[in-house]
Amino acid sequence: MPSPKLDEKEFKRRYRQQFFDPAFSSLSGEIERIAAVAWDAYVNSRKAPVTRKAGDEFNDPSYDLSIDWLATRDAIRAAQGRFEDLARAPSILIINGSSRSEHTCPGEMSKSFRLAEQAKDAIAENFRLHSTILDLSRVTSEFGRQIHPCKACFSTAAPLCHWPCSCYPNHSLGQIHDWMNDIYPMWVEAAGVMIITPVNWYATSSPVKLMMDRLVCADGGNPDPTLTHGKDAARGKQVELDGWDYPRHLAGRLFSVVVHGDVEGAENVRRSLSDWLRFMRLTPAGPQAELDRYIGYWKPYATSHEELDHDPAVFEEVRNAACSLAEGVISLRAGRFQIPGSHLTEARSK
Repeated sequence: MPSPKLDEKEFKRRYRQQFFDPAFSSLSGEIERIAAVAWDAYVNSRKAPVTRKAGDEFNDPSYDLSIDWLATRDAIRAAQGRFEDLARAPSILIINGSSRSEHTCPGEMSKSFRLAEQAKDAIAENFRLHSTILDLSRVTSEFGRQIHPCKACFSTAAPLCHWPCSCYPNHSLGQIHDWMNDIYPMWVEAAGVMIITPVNWYATSSPVKLMMDRLVCADGGNPDPTLTHGKDAARGKQVELDGWDYPRHLAGRLFSVVVHGDVEGAENVRRSLSDWLRFMRLTPAGPQAELDRYIGYWKPYATSHEELDHDPAVFEEVRNAACSLAEGVISLRAGRFQIPGSHLTEARSK
């Protein structure tokens, strides 16, 4: 494939674009000096400029691991400890999948956010469980909130996809502010996950799809980057061919999915999300936990919130989905919720 490498002139032109505001004009000299340092990092591919030796817990103790990756790994370990602590009340993660909010261009909150708050209230009122709303609209409205695209390392070889993802941050390419470093522990800690999303062009929203793709490392990803010496493709292929167990890092959790649309696609999006979660060995929390509905079917977008208000049954169905998830989580924690087939060995490892 053609090389993506830039020459110095083009690199610095792009780098300076972040200082387009004339307010930076008085700092042009300083910006030029910073751009020179950034160019040096780019030319020398300093993806992870701060590292430490892996240590004895890894396959290659002498390998230099990024402190960014280690910090996320430690946060995931702590989250897993909270998930496994039976003395703690289980927690639920509610994901608002809409990219719309009143804090940026659309000028109005999303219906998904309203439904997410209904779900949170239902869980608190009926089960006294803690739930957290992960509001993915922040990628469009908050400074420094990004979910970078998956680079598809898994398709080269499963062990090349590290758990957690080690593709970001890539400081030499300016690929920083990756929100997934915070999102991974949220998924790990949760005993139940509820996704509430609109239909965007026959599919799920962009932020949900970005998050989905970056969660591939949770399903078969390699927790030891020293096995592959980082991103050494040949090593990754050999490790997989030698025998890879495709660890399911999120298995055993329950899920609920709510999808709403206005014209087409709600059922297909609900099914695709549910299929994805099942593939990662999460389990649906019962028939009422999976829901697709149309709000304001073929009606103007300008009155979509009014259409939602005119259909109180939707609110109740979302609350029921949330309660089904909470009830399932409590039953699973108490040993009363048995997942059929969970003891069986998979016939296919991929």
